[in-house]
Amino acid sequence: MKRLMIGMISSLVVCADLAMAATTVNSCNRTVTFEEPPKRAISNDVNLTEMMLVLGLADRMVGYTGISGWKTLDEKMRAGVKALPELSAKYPTKEVLIGADADFFFAGWNYGMKVGGEVTPETLAPFDIKVYELTESCTHIMEKGKATIDDMYADITNLGAIFDVEEKAAELVKGYKSEIASFTDSLEKADKPPRVFVYDSGEDAPFTAGRYGMPTALIEAAGGRNIMQDFDKSWATVTWEEVVERNPEIIVIVNYGKVTAEQKRKYMMSNPAFAELDAVKNDRFVTLEYVEATPGPRNIQAIKTLAKAFSSK
Repeated sequence: MKRLMIGMISSLVVCADLAMAATTVNSCNRTVTFEEPPKRAISNDVNLTEMMLVLGLADRMVGYTGISGWKTLDEKMRAGVKALPELSAKYPTKEVLIGADADFFFAGWNYGMKVGGEVTPETLAPFDIKVYELTESCTHIMEKGKATIDDMYADITNLGAIFDVEEKAAELVKGYKSEIASFTDSLEKADKPPRVFVYDSGEDAPFTAGRYGMPTALIEAAGGRNIMQDFDKSWATVTWEEVVERNPEIIVIVNYGKVTAEQKRKYMMSNPAFAELDAVKNDRFVTLEYVEATPGPRNIQAIKTLAKAFSSK
């Protein structure tokens, strides 16, 4: 009987320890509980994959998706994922994730998942694949305030909790905040925030970032104002007439795809319709790479690039 009691007590202690080890995080409008850190994770897109890499999680991953079909990896990213396979050039199918025996998918709405699509947290749940959703992308499925740099910090912090690397995540976020503060405090501030337009792509009509897109947060952190910050979208198309009417002083070009940043700049500089824009008259363009303009570690460099451009005359 005594041995039986000791055995029962030991079992209860083990169960209690396991219960204490469980981690719950908020993911958009859901709460997700992890009984243990994922061991076979997959990330989608270059910026989400880089979040995993800066946390030192490559050895917990079985691959990544959604990069080569849209954009290219720079040298830094190639080195980071060299041991990992790209499982899908664009958005993965459910079969790709199941076939890789994944237990975790880090993606977002329009970053590997589509509302009502084949791959969602609900469709993956029966296969024991848990999903953490990119915070910036939550606006596609719930009410959310405009994008801020805190969205990216939240993702780093939550990934740290999920994978049991909280200290590493906290150190990264603390370092990012310190780096931004140190840099922006050293710059001469403009009398009022410069008017900024984000030019992603498109000639007939421009694709741009609205209030819920990360560029709005980057521009504000750097001391500017997105002229489309009242546009209730993350990324969407507007008209050139709206751009001309709001007359940006600076144009931020997102560099990716077949049309280069320089080709986009030349298009705007040579088109008579844009001749009276302050940004065109003064040739004030600044380029961000896709991985800098979307939520991820390189947002810090993006803010520094923008702040420097905003402070120069």
